[in-house]
Amino acid sequence: MQLRHKIVALSVLPLLIAVAAVCVLVIVQNQRLGEQQARLIESSILAGKRAELEHYVQMAGSLVAPLYDSGLDDAETRRQVLAVLARMSAGRDGYFFVYDRNGRNLMHPRQAELVGQDLWNMTDPDGLPVIQALLKAAGGGGGFQRYAWLKPSTGRVTDKLAYVVMLERWGWMYGTGIYLDDVQAVVDRLRHETDRGVQDTMVAIASLVLVAVLLVFAGGVTLNLSEHRLADRKLQQLNQRLVSLQEEERARVARELHDGLSQLLASVKFQFELAGHQLEEGDARGAATLEQGTERLTAAIGEVRRISHALHPSLLDMLGFPAAVSQLVEEFRQRSALTVDYRMDIGETRLEAGTALALFRILQEALGNIERHAHATRVRVSVERLGAAVRLRVGDDGVGFDPQRAERSGCGIGLRNIRERVEHFGGRFEVGSRPGATVIEVSLPVTGEAPAKDGPAARAWEEEKA
Repeated sequence: MQLRHKIVALSVLPLLIAVAAVCVLVIVQNQRLGEQQARLIESSILAGKRAELEHYVQMAGSLVAPLYDSGLDDAETRRQVLAVLARMSAGRDGYFFVYDRNGRNLMHPRQAELVGQDLWNMTDPDGLPVIQALLKAAGGGGGFQRYAWLKPSTGRVTDKLAYVVMLERWGWMYGTGIYLDDVQAVVDRLRHETDRGVQDTMVAIASLVLVAVLLVFAGGVTLNLSEHRLADRKLQQLNQRLVSLQEEERARVARELHDGLSQLLASVKFQFELAGHQLEEGDARGAATLEQGTERLTAAIGEVRRISHALHPSLLDMLGFPAAVSQLVEEFRQRSALTVDYRMDIGETRLEAGTALALFRILQEALGNIERHAHATRVRVSVERLGAAVRLRVGDDGVGFDPQRAERSGCGIGLRNIRERVEHFGGRFEVGSRPGATVIEVSLPVTGEAPAKDGPAARAWEEEKA
């Protein structure tokens, strides 16, 4: 092999290997991010549908309450209640149904053949005894149940989410449901878009590689050390671009989630319509219903802001790390109603953008785990500068867990995410947990002057620990 060919081969092979590694990284990262987005959007849409269902049932309850609360238990009163529920609907596939405690259908406006039948032992394709599950969900004062049922408009069995309550005196269960095929369609479309984005990225990278290989072959004789350094810098820029694309994708999802809350806003609309109807009729409950609708609208606005802030912490860019962390802690305090002890003691330390974002995401993950799993009453958050590092400590008095077992079993995704972030910055991560005391401690290296000794946050933690 001629020397020129050897030089070209030595130039092309590392490039191909590096690009292949980058392609694998792009595929893995995009698939992971796409799956996270799909789960998040699905959860958001289902939350909106639950709110919509609960509103429908509450509205139905307000309509049948005058008859039910009259104390009359005769057949005519019960017939009028069934008639009221039968008239309520939300589109072709939105309807109310009524069963007694023994599983006998009393009213079904879309499947009249079921009325009067004993459906106690009827199961869906997954083997779930549907009516028994609905009665169990309604027995605790109202609840949700997911099952498969025939969709009238398509004639196919489709996943359905229902909300049911009991009329205890009559032994009736009534409720309504929403079919979930549209949710699956949204999730499938998102996954398809993610796959298409990966393919487009692969085509772009392949085109770039082809151009680069042709240039290497054309100028292989004149290739020198400076061109190698330039190629290294370009590879670093490409890796940095991949990291930047992840954050840009999070910001895009934050904007799209506004539409995901449309179901919750729809429930607010129905609340206002009910208030308008009550006010036109001179019903004194109209003002209270209007106030409830306003409260729901305020909650929807707050939810949009909370989700957007969680996905893309713009305060880090505008006001800096301390302000962003303070708002995150305050939002957690208001949302969870837990007692939170918060201390920020980093002095005049200015954190690099990557370090600040990593600490913010770690705290966000830790507080989310506490809210979902810890069953705690008190949470402690401390951020302080110690020597050449910034230390974040998050503790709670919850039920505790086994960190090693959680990571081995695959349930500790949050812990793995924290560990990966810390290892990326060359920091230190420790977690200790037992019933009544769980502490997560993260230290990331920083530059600049540091306080001469530990701050008050460290002393307070050590005294409390002792």
